Amino acid sequence: MNQWMKALTNGIVRANPTFILLLGLCPTLAVSTSVDNAFGMTASVLFVLLAANVIVSLLRKWIPDRVRIPTFIVIIATLVTIVDLALKAFVPPLSKSLGMYVPLIVVNCIILGRAEAFASKNSTWHSVADAIGMSIGFGVAILLVSFFRQLLGSGSIEAFNVRLFSIPGLADNPAAIFLLPMGAFFVIGILLALFRWLGVSECE
Repeated sequence: MNQWMKALTNGIVRANPTFILLLGLCPTLAVSTSVDNAFGMTASVLFVLLAANVIVSLLRKWIPDRVRIPTFIVIIATLVTIVDLALKAFVPPLSKSLGMYVPLIVVNCIILGRAEAFASKNSTWHSVADAIGMSIGFGVAILLVSFFRQLLGSGSIEAFNVRLFSIPGLADNPAAIFLLPMGAFFVIGILLALFRWLGVSECE
């Protein structure tokens, strides 16, 4: 159980895929303009990463080394296709908002990296913990970036068409630069610096 908990908690803080390992920055920067997008991308990554880790872990002894990476990519691409079609069928507005970044999960370094570095070498039980922990860590990162970008860029926080709160004055004159790509780099740069200042580093 201790090893399982270590695998679960490792990806949340000590080996956070975004703030520590610097993986998955492309979707974090691109779709973090709203909290809705952050939840949608987190759910998509959780499904793909969890399913990919389980499948790779179950098949790890039967996958030849020379076709290991292509096999992982086929598995991940199949799962991403399922997610993409499900979003288009059940939540078209979210699918449109996330755009091409859902299909690009196929080449997300978090997914392929965990399949190669962890799931292909560990049991299914531990691979599940790793997938959940990494997904939570990615979700925390993209939600933090989305929160500050939406709050500063629009003066309020809205989730699923419900306004949670707004800041008087800022809502009338928001700093729209935070909704632009340069605003994403600025916010994530500050958060990266904060993690380093707090002394958070990858564990062994």
